[in-house]
Amino acid sequence: MMKKILISMILGAGAVSAFASVQAASGTKLKNVGVERTENTLYLNGEVPLGRVDGSNREVWVTPVLRNGNDSIELGTTVIAGRNRYYQALRHDLEKREGVALVRSGANMKSLPLAVQVPYQKWMGGAEMHVRYETKGCCSDDLGREIVPLGRLDLEPKKFEPVFNWIAPTAEAVKIRELKGQAFIDFPVNKTVIYPDYRGNQGELAKIRATIDTVINDKDVEITALSIKGFASPEGPWNNNVRLAKGRTAALKSYVETLYHFSPDFIQTSYDPEDWGGLRAYMVKSNMADKQAIIALIDSDMEPDAKNSKLQRDFPDAYRFLLANVYPALRHSDYRIEYRVRAFSDVNEIIALSRTRPQNLSLQEFFVAARSLEPGSDDYNELFETAVRMFPESEVANLNAANAAMMRGDMVGAKRYLDCAGEGAEATYARGVYHALEGDYDAANRYFQRAARMKVADAPAALEQLKEVAE
Repeated sequence: MMKKILISMILGAGAVSAFASVQAASGTKLKNVGVERTENTLYLNGEVPLGRVDGSNREVWVTPVLRNGNDSIELGTTVIAGRNRYYQALRHDLEKREGVALVRSGANMKSLPLAVQVPYQKWMGGAEMHVRYETKGCCSDDLGREIVPLGRLDLEPKKFEPVFNWIAPTAEAVKIRELKGQAFIDFPVNKTVIYPDYRGNQGELAKIRATIDTVINDKDVEITALSIKGFASPEGPWNNNVRLAKGRTAALKSYVETLYHFSPDFIQTSYDPEDWGGLRAYMVKSNMADKQAIIALIDSDMEPDAKNSKLQRDFPDAYRFLLANVYPALRHSDYRIEYRVRAFSDVNEIIALSRTRPQNLSLQEFFVAARSLEPGSDDYNELFETAVRMFPESEVANLNAANAAMMRGDMVGAKRYLDCAGEGAEATYARGVYHALEGDYDAANRYFQRAARMKVADAPAALEQLKEVAE
């Protein structure tokens, strides 16, 4: 199969005019260059613009050369000779030498034809091409030598060059965030008073303080709400569990108010006397005997006390296990802090926050900062990666992260993000880019066709490029 590549090789400005013996304007081009190759043969042809040789006793030996590192090959020599040197060369049979052509210089001489074919070798694919000019006098004495670079042969298969479409996220009018947690505070049996040193309470109370401190100590945020919900486990009478859940929740609220001095009634509380939902969640994941029957009992409309009695009576082994290993975790306090974050516009500040408190940034702020950086740079990639980590459900975040991944050649990451980028027009186009870069041109064509029907502006050009690449 013949591969044809048209190239333009420009002679260096001033380089040709440096030859006293060859008159040519600086900045001339190697015209009408064609580079073709089969599996075993390389063909080069074109025209080197030239003028006449100054002087009847002068000649210029013009030798095109391909070189790549230590590998090189001369592509024949053409001797451009003045009148006397021309006839002298004929007498000495110069033109009969292998690889040498003899040309008499004249006023009408406009160019030197280049037409060679050589056995193709792998190193030639990226070889530099230059022309060596050697000027000689009447006795073949050397009068000067010059090398003029022409360019590099690029015989690699043409690759798809993607145009990425980035989606600017919608700015949040107000940035509201929240932190959630669970504390498992131990109380003596039937008590509602918190003893900080009782069992593991120090660690659990420290968790609550750390969560609140994270927000209070951040100068960029303002707490807007704090809520606590207490849960008791299902064993024991319902009325007593109501008392325990309500009282223990109130005790935790008082503990927090003592530490932080929130305004009265700022902390909102609620309670669930028996955490049957938590018990059901455990059973769904378990492999316990009678699992389905116990779940059906939990889902039934029976009164809580009757339900607990039936569980204890009908499934005694399971009940003993649950009482010892599961019920303690059903006695917990869930807390939630809601806060408002100020807006950021300074790129350097956004980049710094992305590494320390990325939760304070909006998706739009990540995007603004990333688009101000050099595409493909470490900071650029890090911003898109962090953005999608903070907003994993966002189709826009996943699409932009997929583009960034494809740009740096991470096709595994790109596919993972594209799977979460939705079915919109831009995501369809991005899937076309992905398949084109993977070399699956049939799949790429299908996605680009679909994207074109969805009015993606870059899709028609991508389809045209696919045709050229696939030829």
